[in-house]
Amino acid sequence: MKIRDSELAAVGVFAAIFVVGLPTANALGLISDYYLNLFGKYLALAILALGLDLIWGYAGILSLCQAIFFGIGAYSIGMHMMLEGSGRGVYGEPVPDFMIWNQVYQLPWFWKPYQYGAVAVLGAILVPAALAVVIGLVTFRRRLRGTYFAILTQAIAFAAWLIINRNEMKLGGTNGLTDFKSLFGFSLGNPRTLHVLYVLTALVLVGAFALSRWLVRSKAGLVLTAVRDNERRLEFLGYDTAHFKIFVFAVSAALAGLSGLLYAPQVGIITPSQIGVLPSLEVVIWVAFGGRGTLIGAVIGAIAVNWLRSVLTASYPSLWPIILGGLFVVVVLIVPDGLVGVGRRLLSLLWPRRREGEATAAAAPMKEHVI
Repeated sequence: MKIRDSELAAVGVFAAIFVVGLPTANALGLISDYYLNLFGKYLALAILALGLDLIWGYAGILSLCQAIFFGIGAYSIGMHMMLEGSGRGVYGEPVPDFMIWNQVYQLPWFWKPYQYGAVAVLGAILVPAALAVVIGLVTFRRRLRGTYFAILTQAIAFAAWLIINRNEMKLGGTNGLTDFKSLFGFSLGNPRTLHVLYVLTALVLVGAFALSRWLVRSKAGLVLTAVRDNERRLEFLGYDTAHFKIFVFAVSAALAGLSGLLYAPQVGIITPSQIGVLPSLEVVIWVAFGGRGTLIGAVIGAIAVNWLRSVLTASYPSLWPIILGGLFVVVVLIVPDGLVGVGRRLLSLLWPRRREGEATAAAAPMKEHVI
């Protein structure tokens, strides 16, 4: 069995389980609404991991500010849901309760566009992409790369966390946005709405995976891989690598915003704690644990680590940070290619003769050509 065929089979199994299997099991009463909603959250976070794998796994650029883009998407739809469920203020506009408690009776100017659902959805995707383009123009054009770029994005994430925490931003401060009642007119208290959100998240994840797979196999994807392997040689050949890096950074940011857009309605809350440095570092662990530069590894890693978090924090909440750090150490020292790499090695052990035959067949034409 070819490795590529096995990966496609794994994607098919994944889609069968999460797109068809879990909703069917829920309809039959085999799993509860709680667990379906929980896996919906995992699938939304898997889209965030996909975005990081594109820029880190394929372009070799470690971004530590992906949580900012995720937060923009979550806050965008959260602001719309808050306005949708709010009463009218003294000026006839919907004003969230937390603003009235802080004696703010007029809707801030940057809240007003989010009264419209289309603006919230487009803002959740396009605003992160635009911010990534700005950051990319400032950094990649100045040939900032490697550790320096990672440190800068980490600083940006920390600054964003500090800003969002301030009550002056009119975004709920440390409490964030919560108490969402409806989404586009559909009650979030209705289990049917959450079922639709789960199926939509699963389908969007499959679509995001297909788009990412097409991208990395295109000519642009080959250039991004060359940027990762030897950027200076690529520049010597005449390629403007900054354009490609800005592009993939914007795509990864848009996927992160899309992840936040789907995450907030299912979880029911978005706070500054989900935007800072630590959440961005956790995404790095998901991708590394699943298998960097494989796409399917990012999805598997996000679901696996978040499932472990849910299980272990219920019984051993104080040990979870230690376990998470231990996972990262194990990946770096023992299995640097993650779960997908372990699976590939197992396949090579199970089908060694087939792989040897493929290698001989591939080498034969080259030998004839040399002769």
